[in-house]
Amino acid sequence: MSVETQKETLGFQTEVKQLLHLMIHSLYSNKEIFLRELISNASDAADKLRFEALAKPELLEGGAELKIRLSFDKDAKTVTLEDNGIGMNRDEVIAHLGTIAKSGTADFLKNLSGDQKKDSHLIGQFGVGFYSAFIVADQVEVFTRRAGAAASEGVHWSSKGEGEFEVASIDKAERGTRIVLHLKSGEEEFADGWRLRNIVKKYSDHIALPIELPKEQHGEDAPAEVEWETVNRASALWTRPRTEIKDEEYQEFYKHVGHDFENPLSWSHNKVEGKLEYTSLLYVPGRAPFDLYHREAPKGLKLYVQRVFIMDQADQFLPLYLRFIKGVVDSNDLSLNVSREILQSGPVIDSMKSALTKRVLDMLEKLAKDKPDDYKAFWKAFGQVLKEGPAEDFANKEKIAALLRFASTAGEGDEQSVSLADYLSRAKDGQDKIYYLTGESYAQIKNSPHLEVFRKKGIEVLLLTDRIDEWLMSYLTEFDGKQFVDVARGDLDLGKLDSEEDKKAQEEVAKAKEGLIERLKGALGEQVAEVRVSHRLTDSPAILAIGEQDLGLQMRQILEASGQKVPDAKPIFEFNPAHPLIERLDAEPDEDRFTDLSRILFDQAALAAGDSLKDPAAYVQRLNKLLVELSA
Repeated sequence: MSVETQKETLGFQTEVKQLLHLMIHSLYSNKEIFLRELISNASDAADKLRFEALAKPELLEGGAELKIRLSFDKDAKTVTLEDNGIGMNRDEVIAHLGTIAKSGTADFLKNLSGDQKKDSHLIGQFGVGFYSAFIVADQVEVFTRRAGAAASEGVHWSSKGEGEFEVASIDKAERGTRIVLHLKSGEEEFADGWRLRNIVKKYSDHIALPIELPKEQHGEDAPAEVEWETVNRASALWTRPRTEIKDEEYQEFYKHVGHDFENPLSWSHNKVEGKLEYTSLLYVPGRAPFDLYHREAPKGLKLYVQRVFIMDQADQFLPLYLRFIKGVVDSNDLSLNVSREILQSGPVIDSMKSALTKRVLDMLEKLAKDKPDDYKAFWKAFGQVLKEGPAEDFANKEKIAALLRFASTAGEGDEQSVSLADYLSRAKDGQDKIYYLTGESYAQIKNSPHLEVFRKKGIEVLLLTDRIDEWLMSYLTEFDGKQFVDVARGDLDLGKLDSEEDKKAQEEVAKAKEGLIERLKGALGEQVAEVRVSHRLTDSPAILAIGEQDLGLQMRQILEASGQKVPDAKPIFEFNPAHPLIERLDAEPDEDRFTDLSRILFDQAALAAGDSLKDPAAYVQRLNKLLVELSA
């Protein structure tokens, strides 16, 4: 080996130290995945070289045959993995092997609990990559040189996976990366050809370039020079006929492209021929990545053009609300020198995006129909993201709506398991609306006064408690020809669900209570937009309804939290004329006392709606005054 120069010792980023410690302890039960992760990285390095060499063929340095070589030394207790891919320079080595650049890393690490079983799932979501080498090795060495750099610009990186690593400059004749794992005591089983072959076949058979191991030699006639043999299939999985691919192979390929430890819930492999020619292999993950809600987090499909890797995270082929989908798209119609800018628009991209979006929605529909338990898991992980769909994708609004799930007054607790088709199948005769109520939490709205008339008549109401729900419903106005109606908004009209007698009785009561309405308007003054008799209440004395065009509580809170000015909106005060408190109020001769009681009822209605009081101290004073009078 050549002499090392410019040697320096550097400390790992704090997050790397934490991750290394937790990973080594949490993933110990599945140690062989280290090889899958290192091979996956080597495959990516080959893909990147192939792509860069399209513009700069000299990077291939006369060696266009890309491969991965795996060897071992039983006596030295080492396993070596070598690729002739893109390689790294000194700055890249320090950046990639000493730090974690993922957005949301700090939040992710806060969620690690020290419970090894739970943490192994989280670490699997995070993707462990290179650092998995330390599961089986107590020292890891990396020898690398970037393609196109001089032989003298090689880099040697070494660490024992504790607090620091060493970096030095070396001579390295060949481009690419060689990783040497010095196995821990007790891990010698990996310095074995048969064991390594089995791991490659199990996890990396789908890798599209040859993975070579030394040929097993027997007897005295063994040649002096090492003979290498390819131990994987070495063909891109998505190019093979579906009938030849086992479920296990699809699942392992997902773990490679999705950087996940768990199997996907579903996948769709499709070849399109005709005006456009492309192959897609799309996966629905089983759990959300930790950075799903970080908008700058990488997302999108792996893009290949005529089997040549072009880019990771090509996010132009699916809308943002399907950002959780993983997979590969391989086009015959795009140019090999395609860039992110070129991908922004164009008939080919638009046509592929439209078809792939439809394919994903069909896959989710099939999952919901054939595997409802798996769909429940999907909804729990990605439901809030899917709710962004109706606003973003008008063309598929009805299809997306059919995939949405809600809690309801007919459901089991706060579980979001009711589809719109379920709801309509239980609708009353004559019901031409889909009724819903939004709120901050299930506990807050399950007993809302707004639901009283619906309970009395046995009409199901959807209960929407995700922060995004009120915004969603501003775009989702109807489903299957039935309009959505917010039961807390405007003047409630139950249409054919109210008999003519009911409507006539309501009109008569409203007329009879005109005097009380005027008194309440005077008492509540500027606090309300209107006072009226309620048709929604059976048990409560009063509620606050929202104006037809006004923002609801959820939207107001979202806007306030983001520092935006919220337009002023006054609620509508509705009272139940049959309630004893309202009868007592109507009979109150003292106008000052009438005003105090009216304002107490108003504040109680605001609290029941989940709103905060504008003047809590005044409410407490009025209530205390009333309690003193009652106890006198």
